[in-house]
Amino acid sequence: MERLRVQAEGAAAVDEYVEYRRIVGDDDGGKLFTPEQYEEYKRKMLPIRLQNRLYVSWRSSTGMDCKLVGPETQCFCTHRYKQHKTDYEEIPEDRPICVPCRVSCCQCKSYHYVPLNGTQPIRCRCKHFADQHSAAPGFSCNSCSKCSGFHSCFTCGCGQPTYAHETVVETKQERLAQGKPVGQDVPYAAMGGLTGFSSLAEGYMRLDDSGVGGSNAAKQVSNLRSSEEDDMAYFEKQYQERLKKEKAAKQKVKGLLLSKNP
Repeated sequence: MERLRVQAEGAAAVDEYVEYRRIVGDDDGGKLFTPEQYEEYKRKMLPIRLQNRLYVSWRSSTGMDCKLVGPETQCFCTHRYKQHKTDYEEIPEDRPICVPCRVSCCQCKSYHYVPLNGTQPIRCRCKHFADQHSAAPGFSCNSCSKCSGFHSCFTCGCGQPTYAHETVVETKQERLAQGKPVGQDVPYAAMGGLTGFSSLAEGYMRLDDSGVGGSNAAKQVSNLRSSEEDDMAYFEKQYQERLKKEKAAKQKVKGLLLSKNP
């Protein structure tokens, strides 16, 4: 098995490029910024991202963030979240906050998450797939005239149907007010709702119902620890009782031997 060996200078260059791409995203139009342009871009964009980050999640009617949207998460329009307008110098006052697609000619007016069935698009009640519907508001079907708009009964891992969820775009302050995690302030583009490693898992698979860690997770870990301690106490009790029975049986045998051989 061959191993790819990279010298220290090469590894540093790779790290710098990864950092560049995470910060700039597609804003360079496919042509790398010059060092001067890169510094100017960071000077302008980093304060915006640190102060006005938008958190995007797909939330069930129970309040669980079943999907935390990241840069590569696909929208109903089939484009990625990072291809939408995610940076605002000033947060819009209107709610819901619109995150329109920046891809030329796309009709998507705001990012809208739709789950996949494995790797395939889910079906609408009209039997056609999500990508057979228009990305324009209303999501009418392009393949039939009887569909009044995309409506799917596909069941999420949380047990609720797709139509019982909504895509939520909110500010840091709005999430904090709900007790939901916001993670660390980062300069990277289109981070959406990602706040930690557990953000990559579906809502019902996380330790808590919101994103990463927190009091709910600590409580569950505490309950798990208590359960384990109870189990250990039970088995220890069973072990001690078995020892007592074995000791009593030996004493009984010894007594019988003594009675036969006075």
